[in-house]
Amino acid sequence: MLDNFKYPKEIARDVALQEKKKRKRKKMTQKELSERTGISLASLKRFEQTGEISFVSLIKIADILGEKEVVGKLFTSKDYQSIQEVIDERNQESDRKISWKNSRNSG
Repeated sequence: MLDNFKYPKEIARDVALQEKKKRKRKKMTQKELSERTGISLASLKRFEQTGEISFVSLIKIADILGEKEVVGKLFTSKDYQSIQEVIDERNQESDRKISWKNSRNSG
């Protein structure tokens, strides 16, 4: 919950730290990640130290480290006005799943 009180530069450094941890878990060097993404080694090093990188480069890194889908979901959360909107949406999703299952079973 305190993440809402972080400055953008703090969030950028946190993202860079998470990237570095994931890269190391995958036993990948900075040079290897740089080569696989097409990002210069200097840019990757700067990112891991400061959190600063272009958004396109961040997507390339996320792709290689298996996180591209997460980046692609930025700004997709919905702002609900009431609990009824949440309930209605879940009911519609459930109805679609049932309809899809029925269509597969009848074919």
